[in-house]
Amino acid sequence: MISVDIQVQIVVASVLAGLAVLMLVVAWYESHRTEEARVRELFESYESVLRMRDLELSKPFFERTVQPLAQKMGSALGRLAPSSNMLKLQQQLIMAGEPAGMSPVDFLGLRLLGAIGLATLTTLLFLNSHLTAMNKLLFSLAGGMFGYLYPNMWLKGRIRRRQSAILKALPDVLDMLTIAVSAGLGFDAALMRVVDKWQNPLTEELQKVLYEMRMGVSRAEALRHLAERTGVPEVSSFVAIIIQAEKLGSSIADVLQAQADTVRERRRQWAEEQVRKAPVKMLIPLILFIFPSLFVVILGPAVPRFLRSFGH
Repeated sequence: MISVDIQVQIVVASVLAGLAVLMLVVAWYESHRTEEARVRELFESYESVLRMRDLELSKPFFERTVQPLAQKMGSALGRLAPSSNMLKLQQQLIMAGEPAGMSPVDFLGLRLLGAIGLATLTTLLFLNSHLTAMNKLLFSLAGGMFGYLYPNMWLKGRIRRRQSAILKALPDVLDMLTIAVSAGLGFDAALMRVVDKWQNPLTEELQKVLYEMRMGVSRAEALRHLAERTGVPEVSSFVAIIIQAEKLGSSIADVLQAQADTVRERRRQWAEEQVRKAPVKMLIPLILFIFPSLFVVILGPAVPRFLRSFGH
């Protein structure tokens, strides 16, 4: 008969053998599953690359080739420009709403690229003309100057339009804030309600204010950044009053209502001022375009008779 020790050894060996087989099966399964997962990840990454490639190819030719090349050239040329007015240009881009996500270097590069491009185009247009070499050079310089100055004019026009839109939306936003605060909401919650309700340049700036406060910036500092980004005197006045009311513990609802009335009154006065200026502005087109046409229509038939009478 088999002794007890030998039986125990057989049982232990059987258990160890079973565990070894189980570990081998588990290891094979894990390796197989890992291989499948790796292959699946490769296929998914390949499919994502294909989707990105299809998405890239679905864009127009200008967006795929010309625009990135122009951005790279503009950035390279912008680094060659002097950096004395870089901070001022950055502030102007922020006030314009950061169009196309351009940095000051990109914008300066765009101006230099526009100058070079228009100067080259003007030179090619007048290359075979009968003008003298000096006139061709002057036209090329004029084209380059226009290409350099036009982006700046466009940026200033965009700033004016955006500031006008902000000023137009300010009274309604203040009324909405007043209603929300009077209903029991906090100032931050009232800002969120306004941002959710409307979509305009002012609410976009208020969204940035909320984002800064979530990042840990104080309300007063975030509101000061709002005044700096917009460059609108009425917004700066609104920010100063809100900060002062918060320091003194005044009722924000009353302050907002008074500020809304003030802004609306200023806008009404501005509209009346523009109406009073209208007759003076109409004199220029009247004198240059309408009066000459009236003279031609009224006095034109009498000119031949006057000439015949003068001839006799």
